[in-house]
Amino acid sequence: MGDLYQSYSELTGGQIEGIDYQRTWRTSEVSTLLHLAIHGGGIETGTTELADAAAADIHDFYTLDAFKAAGSNGDLHITSTRYDEPQALAMAAAATHIVSWHGATGTTAFTDLGGRDSNLRDQIGQCLRDAGFTVQLATEELNGNDPANICNKNRRGMGVQLEISTTQRAAFFVGGDMTRANRKNTTAAFTSYVAAVKLGISKALVTAGAG
Repeated sequence: MGDLYQSYSELTGGQIEGIDYQRTWRTSEVSTLLHLAIHGGGIETGTTELADAAAADIHDFYTLDAFKAAGSNGDLHITSTRYDEPQALAMAAAATHIVSWHGATGTTAFTDLGGRDSNLRDQIGQCLRDAGFTVQLATEELNGNDPANICNKNRRGMGVQLEISTTQRAAFFVGGDMTRANRKNTTAAFTSYVAAVKLGISKALVTAGAG
C-alpha cells in the first residue's frame, strides 16, 4: 500500500505537529555530517533514538518523530524520494555527508546498506561486521541509490541509507520492547551498534579528508 501523503505539505493538512508528530533537529559547529531519521518515532521504531545517539553532540541531527496511537503512525510515512520537509531539505543541502536511518521488516537481525556514497557505506558496513552485526548490500528496492532520495541530496550528491530489520531494532531495547516509554532503556547491542557506525564514519572521513 502506498503512502497516505505524497508530500510534507499534504501531511500538514491532515496531521498536527505537537499532537501527532514533532520535528526535532540540531546543528553542529564542528561537522558537516547529518544523521537523518525521517521515519522516526512510531513509524520505523528506534530510528530516532539511533540517529540521535550517533549524532551525539558532534554531528547534525534531524528527525520526524511520530507519536500517534499504536498502529496509526504509518500514516506519517513519506517515502525518501518524496520527503520534502523544508528544514530537512535545507540541512541535507548544507551537509557534505548523510547517514539516513530506516527500519525494515525482518524476523532475523540484519542491516541492509544502501546509498550512493560507497566509501562511507562500506566503512560503516565493515565496522558493523567487525562488531558482530549481520550486514548486506540492499536490494534494488531499498538500495537508496535514487538521486531524489534525501540521503543523496547533500553537497556531494551521495549519502548512506541504513535499513535495520525489526528484529535487530528490537534487540536495541530492554526486553525487546520498542514502545515509546521503553525506548530510553537501551541495551549493550544499541551501544555497540552506534559505536560501530561512528567508527565507520570516522574512518570514511579520514579516507576522504573531510570533516
